[in-house]
Amino acid sequence: MKTLLAAFLVVCCSLQASPLSQINREGAPQSAKYYDSYGNQQANPLFDLGSWHGFLLPTQEKVGGFAGPAIVFEEYTLYFAEYVEMLSIAVDGGEYQRLSELPSTISSRLGYYKQTFTSNSFSIDIYLSFVSTRSSVIDTHITNLTEKPLNLTLKWQGQLTKHWKSDDDDYFWQVTPKTSEQAIAWQFDQTRDTWHKLNQHNARFKITRSIASQSVFNPVEQSYRSTSALTVLPANSKLLTTVLSYTHNQQESDNEDVKISAWLNSKKPAYLNAKTRWQSLANKLSNQHSEQAKRLAIKSLETLVGNWRSPAGAIKHNGITPSVTARWFNGVWAWDSWKHAYALAEIMPELAKDNVRAMFDYQITDKDTLRQQDEGMVIDAVFYNYSKARGGDGGNWNERNTKPPLASWVVWQIVSKSNDDAFLAEMYPKLKAYHEWWYLNRDHNGNGLIEYGGTVDDTHTTKEGEMRFSVQATAQLAVLASCKKGKDNWYLCSGNQLYLSLLDNPQISAFDIPVQHAAGWESGMDNAARFGFISNEQFKGYAIQTYQGDMVKAKAGWQVKIFENMRGGQLVGYSINQESVELNSYLAMEKRLLAQMAKQLGNNQDAQKYQADYQTLKARIDACFYDSKTGFYYDLAIDNTPQSSSECKGKLLVHRGKGPEGWAPLFSQVASTENAKKVINTMLSEHEFNTYVPFPTAAITNPAFGADVYWRGRVWLDQVYFALSALRHYGYKSDAQQLLQKLISNSKGLSQNDSIRENYHPFTGEQQGATNFSWSAAHLMMMLDEIGLPESKSQ
Repeated sequence: MKTLLAAFLVVCCSLQASPLSQINREGAPQSAKYYDSYGNQQANPLFDLGSWHGFLLPTQEKVGGFAGPAIVFEEYTLYFAEYVEMLSIAVDGGEYQRLSELPSTISSRLGYYKQTFTSNSFSIDIYLSFVSTRSSVIDTHITNLTEKPLNLTLKWQGQLTKHWKSDDDDYFWQVTPKTSEQAIAWQFDQTRDTWHKLNQHNARFKITRSIASQSVFNPVEQSYRSTSALTVLPANSKLLTTVLSYTHNQQESDNEDVKISAWLNSKKPAYLNAKTRWQSLANKLSNQHSEQAKRLAIKSLETLVGNWRSPAGAIKHNGITPSVTARWFNGVWAWDSWKHAYALAEIMPELAKDNVRAMFDYQITDKDTLRQQDEGMVIDAVFYNYSKARGGDGGNWNERNTKPPLASWVVWQIVSKSNDDAFLAEMYPKLKAYHEWWYLNRDHNGNGLIEYGGTVDDTHTTKEGEMRFSVQATAQLAVLASCKKGKDNWYLCSGNQLYLSLLDNPQISAFDIPVQHAAGWESGMDNAARFGFISNEQFKGYAIQTYQGDMVKAKAGWQVKIFENMRGGQLVGYSINQESVELNSYLAMEKRLLAQMAKQLGNNQDAQKYQADYQTLKARIDACFYDSKTGFYYDLAIDNTPQSSSECKGKLLVHRGKGPEGWAPLFSQVASTENAKKVINTMLSEHEFNTYVPFPTAAITNPAFGADVYWRGRVWLDQVYFALSALRHYGYKSDAQQLLQKLISNSKGLSQNDSIRENYHPFTGEQQGATNFSWSAAHLMMMLDEIGLPESKSQ
């Protein structure tokens, strides 16, 4: 960790004019949970260097200070204050003058904020930047513009947020304020509210100044005021330094306190290091030819670095979270991490490596006390707190599933860009174990074609080893006697045999199966149509169109079956009853990459084995998953009968419609040229995927398509990247460039200073989902680098 931070702080280029931030960072939080309609914290705070706190640029009435901080309380971002350190000045004992009354220039630049004020007698420059994983610094330069000494009284003010979510719910922070000659600190009482706020008893936010001051905290208003006297000689300047730190526990506080004195005594303004560091990063993006591309690449990098969290709690390595402003996204996920690290492999290789390690830190081993049967698996999500099953009290840690196998893809990218054979040697055995896990725990019929599924987990499985599920019945049924009845005729049941016996029962109107949800999560496409997810209204329309309204017959095509996977008589996991074209395409690509890795490491035996396996699986994907009638790839529904390694008996799930999984063989470069051409015709059709914002997560013709549905219509930029890469791999680069331009032009706010969003509306370009979303940013960087914009747009 120290090595990474040191590398990131190195001054490595001459200073140029500092570029402006490409993200609007102004804001005025009014409550701790200052949420928008999607549950995002409003506004876009500046976080840097893996910090766990960030600030906003103030609105005009609060200039002189900074809005926030927004603090990541272990797993949840909350606005602790409306503003802090708002400066007012009195000259020669006169009245205080607010800086908002003076002519000013306020700007957000790459890596720091700048506020400049001028009066007849003085000028003030105020900067905010980050100096460590736990601290930020305000540099305040005060210059005397007169010919006589300037006697000033400085007053800093701050106001904690007084509401939890809205103006009508008063909130009092459970803190103990402490003041000293140079500091004011708030020590938090312990809070262990699993879904809202988590912090230790001795978590602390502290403000320390280089000048002595008298501080008063108003417990009723939850505000503070600090005053200091300062004399500035004629035509001279004074530099005042203020360090703002958030620490999770006493050990972190003690470590940070040691550093604070050095920052306070430094004669060099802290923001200069941030300016140099970010200029260096911006220079690495200079290969973008158009101004539009440069601005978007910088905005994407700002987004990724803003979501960087340094090690804390159970997070052992630096990792990039999906979004610091989205309520549930302050952890590291496997699939997300692979994408984030791929985008940073050349620009910030050490951070990219750490992001991979942050997930492999929890790769299951044969000594695991909870799930030895999952040896090799990388779990879905790692958060500050372990789950209860692991001895913690977190609710977001997830081992119910893994994520698609793109780990080798990102490791090979990092190695290719950094030439780090040591990192390759470190990761290769871990990647092998992860790859083999799929074949041990997700191949129900043993034919070498893999399914998504779920782990043996308390959410999925009873203590007796029976699968949990719920059903909704239209009548009282004797067969449900062993189930626990809930509201609205829902029954909580268990047992695979009972579950299978109910699948064709016409008096069962609905199922809810935790493993089915886990399988969707394992694919990364949570509620995709191919996994049987369709709204009631859409399903009725499908039944009318396909089965003259016969709901029973229609249900059979959308009901996913769950199979128990056994090894040596032990339950080791679950598979859904469909072999995934996308998953097997990724695994084929992984075999090819593992072969290349083995060759580079001098392991010829592994190299030959993986290359041969790759060629075999590549051929099977065309043979088993392609539908010649519709010219597209689909998942293959299977039964629970064992098959040989050359078989792929089953039914292609054409009736569940087309989705992005259909171009996965093209992204992975395992599709035949003939088949790829037909798939591309569908991808480019305005009646299928070529919408106003291209490549929705279900084709317009899909019976479960909904433009506002999470994974059945919204446009996700990772799937756009996979699509454009597919086009490029098969000779359609010009089309890919045109579609990238279409995406950027039609996605609202993408070319402006709005935050980068989780997804976009395919017909209107409206912003949807999380703000400041990392994998969208990552894939924008990848698309700009690997696809590029059309030449005519780049002049």
